[in-house]
Amino acid sequence: MPRLRGLAPFRVLRRATVSATAVASALLIGLGLLPLGPGSVASAQDRGVSLGIQYREGAKTSIIVLPIAGANGDTLTRMLSRDLDYSDRFTVVGSSSAPATTGTPNYALFTRLGVDGIVQASVLPSGWLRVALHDVGLKKVRNSKDFPLPSPAQTRDWRMAVHGVSDGIEEWVTGQRGIAQSRIAFERGGRVWVVDSDGANATAVTPNGMSPQWLPSGRGLVYAVLDGSRNPIMFKDLVSGAQRTLVSENGVEHTTPAVSPDGRTLVYARGTAVGTDLYAQPIDGGSARRVTVGRGRASAQPSFSPDGQRVAFMSDRSGHPEVYISDLDGTNAELLTAAAFGDRDYRAAPDWSPDGRQVAFQSRNGGTFQIMIINLRDQAVRSVTNDGRNDDPSWAPDSRHLVLTSTRSGIRQLWVVDAETGRARQLTFGAQEARLSAWSPRLLGQ
Repeated sequence: MPRLRGLAPFRVLRRATVSATAVASALLIGLGLLPLGPGSVASAQDRGVSLGIQYREGAKTSIIVLPIAGANGDTLTRMLSRDLDYSDRFTVVGSSSAPATTGTPNYALFTRLGVDGIVQASVLPSGWLRVALHDVGLKKVRNSKDFPLPSPAQTRDWRMAVHGVSDGIEEWVTGQRGIAQSRIAFERGGRVWVVDSDGANATAVTPNGMSPQWLPSGRGLVYAVLDGSRNPIMFKDLVSGAQRTLVSENGVEHTTPAVSPDGRTLVYARGTAVGTDLYAQPIDGGSARRVTVGRGRASAQPSFSPDGQRVAFMSDRSGHPEVYISDLDGTNAELLTAAAFGDRDYRAAPDWSPDGRQVAFQSRNGGTFQIMIINLRDQAVRSVTNDGRNDDPSWAPDSRHLVLTSTRSGIRQLWVVDAETGRARQLTFGAQEARLSAWSPRLLGQ
């Protein structure tokens, strides 16, 4: 593989780590359920005393979810622990060995164990979940709230509500709401599917289609259909189930749609015998206007900036695919990727981060596709994958995680990668390939 110029070394963040097994053992020792071994107390005391639960960028906060008693308690405990772990902002201490605690936790014990926060929850007679976050260092409840959970339990809506609890706990600690209460759309077997952020409830939502993109409200999807005749861009309302055609023209290929952040404008690639260019039109109907003028070249895969004023896209106007940025009317076009590399390989599939600071894209490096990120402030480029073939990145609402297609498990499936640490988890499974994913916005109240 040729060395790419301009690549910043991949940043590995130092993080505080706590062995779940060690902490569980120490917890049992503190409760008198295991014998105290030589040096155990000294080891625990060496961790020092916390001044209060705090979140710092680049570090993890140690947290434990105490076992939740009652109906569905095991599921609730498992989901909250897993969501907080998947956020990559917490070291989640295993709670399987800890007893259910109804009163005030033993703060002194958890202090010695190095735990910063304790999540204590109980299911109310109404079915709601009462959650308290204990600050171990300050020895008091930091936040508490009753969260509504729909009935019956274990349904899709119930699970999404539990994900919302996880996101609320994360916001209490970090000041930023989590991403557990979101979904990912993707293409499998010629249909559009939707899956929860933890990989549950994978469901086909259209009879055909590819390249799904979410409306900003999260209520619906736009997607392309290549049927060999009119090749429309379609809209699917995920709440009502309604479906309608947004763009259709005989003999023209309409592909790779994108929706503006205000939900009013649709941009897509329109391909004919003389080339493929980007077009924009009101999503509720109206005339399309041309955005790019490729003169026989191809421009496609648009992605809006968060303010909706600019668009990143792939174009081969220079002779090979690269990523460009232009104003929404096509003016002020800038070559984004080649200047950072200086070679003539292949870059495509850009996705603009929700915070506006970065663009992720796929890069063919010596025949292998990897996911790269370019910082728009200083043009620094770094790789976030190096295992298997990886393509089609899509940012999560937190501008930290990416969902992408990877062959690292032997077949193309969706994986979620933490762009800060490189930690990866497989999202979809099965014999059929999954690809062309798009992460939803946060789905509050849905």
